[in-house]
Amino acid sequence: MSADAETSLSAPPPSLDRQQRWRLVLGDEADASCGKPSGAALEMDRALAALYDADGPGRGGSARVGGSGRGAPTVVRWLGDIRQYFPASVVQVMQKDALQRLHLNEMLLQPEMLEAVQPDVHLVASLVSLSRAIPAGTKETARRVVRQVVDALMKRLEEPLRSAVTGALDRSTRNRRPRHSEIDWHRTLRANLRHWQPELRTVIPERLHGHGRKSRRPQREVILCIDQSGSMAASVVYSSIFGAVLASLPAVSTKLVVFDTEVVDLSDQLDDPVELLFGVQLGGGTDIGQAVAYCQGLIRDPRNTIFVLISDLIEGGVEQRLLQRAAELVGSGVQCVALLALSDEGAPSYDRQIAAKLAGLGVPSFACTPDAFPGLMAAAIRREDVAGWAAQQGLVTSRA
Repeated sequence: MSADAETSLSAPPPSLDRQQRWRLVLGDEADASCGKPSGAALEMDRALAALYDADGPGRGGSARVGGSGRGAPTVVRWLGDIRQYFPASVVQVMQKDALQRLHLNEMLLQPEMLEAVQPDVHLVASLVSLSRAIPAGTKETARRVVRQVVDALMKRLEEPLRSAVTGALDRSTRNRRPRHSEIDWHRTLRANLRHWQPELRTVIPERLHGHGRKSRRPQREVILCIDQSGSMAASVVYSSIFGAVLASLPAVSTKLVVFDTEVVDLSDQLDDPVELLFGVQLGGGTDIGQAVAYCQGLIRDPRNTIFVLISDLIEGGVEQRLLQRAAELVGSGVQCVALLALSDEGAPSYDRQIAAKLAGLGVPSFACTPDAFPGLMAAAIRREDVAGWAAQQGLVTSRA
């Protein structure tokens, strides 16, 4: 990111009074009642008009925002304006709207724009969807933008997931009668501090806490099966982050599979989520049953496997094949969950009939935020009632 971009990002947005804010919301038709904007408010109004006015300058060949070629510096200036005059959360919304309303996808292919945008999950999804069209001279810039977002997400999400999973694994192997080599000394001391003997200057434990014998086989196998259709773009980004974290845990064997009408196993790229994301091809149709069948072939130990299908369940293949495979997984002892979305974008659109049928087979279906995902994995590892856990968290669940 350039120094100018960093400065505009860190600068606080201007403060406006109530009347000025209403003028920005209503547009130039409110000049008579709210007054014409000036100064910073005028610049903010121009940036909004470029994007949202139906007949404004964001629609024509001389657009303040849009176009390609010689229009690139104009786009960069517009991006700089919104970063200067609006808070970061609003900038992210405006960037997303610009991609959709002004057809700016081709602009993402130019390095100067990539240097100017504020990186977020939606921008990463756009870059990933265009990855095969990005010119060679821009690819390194695109990867740098994606890595910036990935690093920020890892910083936010890695430790909660790591703590939740390792804690759940520890609890699942606790031993009340451990051998000496199996004693959890930290937990034993904490639990027996009341038995401190001053004269002996030591703790005499009444109860020992420990873990069972370590197994050479991973304690849990996790398979993330991710729908890479366009509507699942944000979910793909978050899933890649979580997959990388899970793969770094020695007690968990992690597989990550993406699908549309074809199935691609990206498990060997989990050590680098940026490379993994550039291996995804967003868009296209879906054949969920085919993807579930592939993942079924990866399972070695059903009772110790957690299968997470991340999809809106809009099946382009044979529905009955999907339901049959799901029934076989549940019957074999696999812990199955269908996440209708893994994002912060609110209630997703999904096939309610298939979700209800899966719930009837014992596969709970609900949308999950990234912040709730660590708790979900912990509940699944402990083999709790995942549908009940989701209901307690206020997550929408589909029932039979």
